[in-house]
Amino acid sequence: MRSVVREVWQRGREVEVMQRSMAFSALFLVTLMPLLVVIAAASVTRGSGLAQWITDAMGLSGNGARAVRELFTTRGQTLSTTTAASVAGVAVFGISLMASVQGAFERIWELPRGPWHSAARQTVGLAGLVAYILAAAWSGQPGQHSAVQPGLHIAVTVLGGILLFWWLQRLLLTARVPWTALLPGAVATMAALVGLWFFSSYVLAPLLVANALSYGTIGTVLVVLSWLVGVGYTIYAGALLGRVLAHPTGHTPQP
Repeated sequence: MRSVVREVWQRGREVEVMQRSMAFSALFLVTLMPLLVVIAAASVTRGSGLAQWITDAMGLSGNGARAVRELFTTRGQTLSTTTAASVAGVAVFGISLMASVQGAFERIWELPRGPWHSAARQTVGLAGLVAYILAAAWSGQPGQHSAVQPGLHIAVTVLGGILLFWWLQRLLLTARVPWTALLPGAVATMAALVGLWFFSSYVLAPLLVANALSYGTIGTVLVVLSWLVGVGYTIYAGALLGRVLAHPTGHTPQP
């Protein structure tokens, strides 16, 4: 166990997991959040689904949840003032997030850059990530205050997350790593995200409330941005742990 931790730590420094996590946070906020806001504006919830996903993922309640809802719930004119060109532009920029994630996965698995048509896979990966976020947000709505609701929410969020990260690695690595070698990383990523939820509930949630009171909207954004750094770290560190567990000798298994 100690050797696994040592190898993960050393490989993490080589891959520059923290720097890549900070880049993930910035790209997510700048490229994917606008796309999610536009999608949310087109729904009947007027963005409450997006806000619900963030509050659930960060373990927020009370004033913290209220601050996030005020930040991400869209107004009625958002959709009417959005053009098709702007939506297409936001979607294209969103692909850069998937390109960054693909580059990190390839570095983790010590693979060369993917072929020229990787952009198509990045587009599919972006669609899959957006679909998961929307599904996770929706799963907290049906059957509220019923016995089945928590089970539905956990199943969609946790099991759906494992399937997402398992499939996303396979997709972005252009099927150069077998499914069996990628599963430990997907499970490790989801387990780390659950740990991040507990950390966020007890540490970031009070900080978000304090920052929202002291600095307003910018305070809320800064805490959400810090949480996104944690999300990026869990995705990359989980994939790296899966890489070490699948083949600790440093040789990439072939499909």
